[in-house]
Amino acid sequence: MQIDVIFKIAAVGIIVTIVCQILKKSDREDIATIVSLAGLIIVLTVVLDMIAELFDSVRGIFELF
Repeated sequence: MQIDVIFKIAAVGIIVTIVCQILKKSDREDIATIVSLAGLIIVLTVVLDMIAELFDSVRGIFELF
C-alpha cells in the first residue's frame, strides 16, 4: 500500500474538519454539512479506485478472466 494515499486522505480529513469548524462558528451549519459530504465523496472515490486496482490485481494473479 502506498503511504501517500494515506497522507492524502488524512489531509482531506484535516482540511474538511477545519473548514467545518469555521463554518459552524459563523452559523453556516448547512454549508458545513455540504462540505462534509463533499469531503466524504472525495475520499470514497480515492478508496474505490484503490479497490478497483485490487480486484484487477487479484484477477490477474489467479487468471480468472
